[in-house]
Amino acid sequence: MALPANLVKEFDELVTHYPERRAGLIPALHRCQEENGGWLSPETIEDLAAYFGLEPVEVFGVASFYPMFRMAPRGKHLVSVCHNISCTLRGAEELLGHVCKVTGAPVGGTSSDGEFTVVRVECQGACANAPMFDLDGVYHEDLDHAKAEQILRRAREGAKA
Repeated sequence: MALPANLVKEFDELVTHYPERRAGLIPALHRCQEENGGWLSPETIEDLAAYFGLEPVEVFGVASFYPMFRMAPRGKHLVSVCHNISCTLRGAEELLGHVCKVTGAPVGGTSSDGEFTVVRVECQGACANAPMFDLDGVYHEDLDHAKAEQILRRAREGAKA
């Protein structure tokens, strides 16, 4: 097992809070993703399986089911564009296209410079203020192309978006 010692220590304490050891898997996946630059490598999946006494396919099944886990490297900035019915009716698809154009990232992919990953997501609970996107955990609502471009350019330049 190749989990760093600090994570093993953290997980050893974490699992004491659950009736079954394996119940700590989701928080452990979050921590591993944080430590690994925003994604879960195949090696990390195998290491967690060994730690929790599971098969790698079981850990992969959990990690690949939830949209908050990434199974491939992602850009420095994550742009999650909502595309539910409210957002779609208010221009989400056009916004998504513009976000891809500005960032250089395809939907579901990462820009060649590694700055942005753009994903299409289901409802983010901001229907009244559609279209919107979440940039690195911060909601940006009532977007038009100019507003979206300004936010993305600030993120690229390293300013707080």
